[in-house]
Amino acid sequence: MSRLEAKKPPLFISEPLAKDTVSQSLSLLSGILKSCYGPAGRLKQLHNGMGGYVCTTSQSSAILSRLSVSHPVLSVLTASVQNHISRFSDCGLFTAILCCSLIENFKSLNVASCTVIKISKHLLSLCMDYLKSEVCGCRVSVDFSSLETLLCLVRSVLTSKPACMLNKPEVDHLTMLILKAFMFTVPCHVETNAVLGKCVIVPVKGRRVVDSTVLPGLLIETPEIQLAKPLAVKRTCSNMIKIALFCVSMSGDLFNPEEGTITVHHGISLEMSELNQLLNVGKQLINDEVGLVVCQKVIHPSLKQYLKENHVVAVDRAGLSLMEPLSRMTGSKPIASIHSLSPCCYGSLKDVRIESFASKHFVHLIPPDTVVCSLILCNRNETAWDELKRACETAEHVLQLTMKEPLALLGGGCTETHLASYIRHKSCSLSSSSFKDMDCSRTQYQLVADGFCRSLESVACSLNHDGGEILTDMVYGHCWFVPSGFPSVSNWSDLVSKCGCGINGNTENLNWRLLQGQFGSPIIQGCPKDPSVKVSDFLTLDCFAAKCSGLQVALETANLILDLSYVIEDQN
Repeated sequence: MSRLEAKKPPLFISEPLAKDTVSQSLSLLSGILKSCYGPAGRLKQLHNGMGGYVCTTSQSSAILSRLSVSHPVLSVLTASVQNHISRFSDCGLFTAILCCSLIENFKSLNVASCTVIKISKHLLSLCMDYLKSEVCGCRVSVDFSSLETLLCLVRSVLTSKPACMLNKPEVDHLTMLILKAFMFTVPCHVETNAVLGKCVIVPVKGRRVVDSTVLPGLLIETPEIQLAKPLAVKRTCSNMIKIALFCVSMSGDLFNPEEGTITVHHGISLEMSELNQLLNVGKQLINDEVGLVVCQKVIHPSLKQYLKENHVVAVDRAGLSLMEPLSRMTGSKPIASIHSLSPCCYGSLKDVRIESFASKHFVHLIPPDTVVCSLILCNRNETAWDELKRACETAEHVLQLTMKEPLALLGGGCTETHLASYIRHKSCSLSSSSFKDMDCSRTQYQLVADGFCRSLESVACSLNHDGGEILTDMVYGHCWFVPSGFPSVSNWSDLVSKCGCGINGNTENLNWRLLQGQFGSPIIQGCPKDPSVKVSDFLTLDCFAAKCSGLQVALETANLILDLSYVIEDQN
């Protein structure tokens, strides 16, 4: 008999943020994430330590899902960021870096955590009110009747993922494809509760990125299809193709013993009985003028041959992932049994064709109204393709979010520095009654506000990986990057041409301030102006909904962690 061990008491850790191990782990995580940030971010290779698949990436979704953290404080942080990513797809690194910076800056203040939390919530409300106001100087309206801003949004997502290994022509090509694919998913006839369609990504690895293309409808890979022979498909009298969609196996397999007991009479063959039932289904499909049968699983070869002889195309092994878009595109209802077949489950298609890309052959299903499309996505190798797929899915989600809320925020660090300038201005003009409401002194408020602003600015600084100076101007509050190799006493106006987002040029007398190293007394800052003239057609833009959520998640998570007094760990 094995020896029983006594249960160990739980481990109580008081003031977890005061422990050196937590501070070191937080600093290490922050450093890893900062080094990945932006178009010039450094790539990370992640694997499980036992060999196998290696992921090369700089995207937060891939890093955080593969990065194991042991301390509960870090688990809270990564879980919050991953939840944000699952809802918005974008601004994951922004959220995580800002959260780490807020914790580090607030922890260093000689202010009680409860006071820090009250003040930071007030600062967050100032930011959100400003971002949602018409006078906000770091947001732009998105006009869906013009492609310009939409292209900037998609381009900004693609260029921020260096592991995709894209050059400028490839970025331009993919930007147009993603936008075209998104437009395919927008319904032509708007109803009260309009629902966007779906873009299905079809992988083609080992080919040039510029070979990627978008087709209306769905592609189903069929290796056994013969290109030489024309596709003869039965049509209805209205010249449409009727489709039946099966989500049950049509292979003729015997019943699963777990489903119950079957009584079989002497001389009866279960295999033949099942095959006869399948052929009866085939006869009904032919009588109902069905021209295409798509099965999620396997179709028996005899049934396939029978359907083919009657000019019905049979496609099997479509897979679970295609069932929902197939049903939506054709109007068909997935049939879950071969023993009950209702004609009301059928859908319709405009055409069925054979397409070939690289060494792959596909059946191309073309609907009468396009709400589902296929993005044939090519890249040179599997690693770059995986990263590009994630980037394309993010870009599509950003467009969907932007359609719900047609706004964008300036990228390239400019929103962060602009917000910091705005908060510095507002914090100097608060009335005494505001401090009384928050139960804090003016000095405490200024300290927390300065820590909040420095945290925002540290996110902008994370975009610089080459050692150059980072500036903000005192007029617009935008972020400017100085090339490396120039001394700090240089005339900055001679070294910068446009700000990080590209909306401002160095065409007027701007006063500069270094972002790095400003850890002294709070800076007196005027209210930043709204740029009046755009100097570049290629703006760097961020998703409004994703960044606003990231700002809220970062601060609320930082406050939650700052408020932790005990961590209780089960030792058993």
